Parts: sequence; C-alpha cells; structure tokens
Amino acid sequence: MLFEMHLSPIPFNKIITGRKSVEMRLLTEERKKIRIGDQIKFTNNVSGKTLLVEVTSFERFKTFKELYEAYPKERLGYNSDEKANYHDMEVFYTPENIKKFGVIAIEIKLLS
Repeated sequence: MLFEMHLSPIPFNKIITGRKSVEMRLLTEERKKIRIGDQIKFTNNVSGKTLLVEVTSFERFKTFKELYEAYPKERLGYNSDEKANYHDMEVFYTPENIKKFGVIAIEIKLLS
C-alpha cells in the first residue's frame, strides 16, 4: 500500500541524506493500516519535491516521551550535538491529540 505524507524541508532533507530513519506521527486510523513493506511518498511542503521510502518496521507508543526513550536521537533526525526533546513534537501535535491517538514510530529506508 502507498501512503502519502508531507514533511518540512529539514526532516525531508535528513531522510534523503540518511540522517533520519524514523518518522514520528500520531497514530490516526489511517496510519493504523501501515504495514512492513508499504511505501510512503513524502512531499516537501515548501518545494513540492517528493521522495519514496519503504516501511521496514513500526512501533506504537502512548506518548512521544516513550518513543524518544526507545530510539537513538540520531535515528529521529537529531544531530549528535543536539538535545532531543519529545516536547519538540508539540509544535506539530497538541497534547490532547497525542493522548487521544497515541503515536507511531515508522522505520523507513529510502527508495528514491
């Protein structure tokens, strides 16, 4: 199955360069359908460029705090000298929606 998602330029470029291999999202009804081997087409929400990835694994969590504790920060797109903070995700998602839906870590590999 092919899923389509949008990304800001920085995480988009980190996937292209191999510096991000885990995408973090709310676990909406649509994302509950994601399976290993599915593909995701990410569209850069500024340039309109796209990239294609394959889902290699995924894991569900109640909170981004739990997710951040389960993965090295570099896989989440942070540089080694940056502090990873799960509150960073509150720029994209409200605490109410995080509590309502839960979250998913989607492990990916770049196809094109």
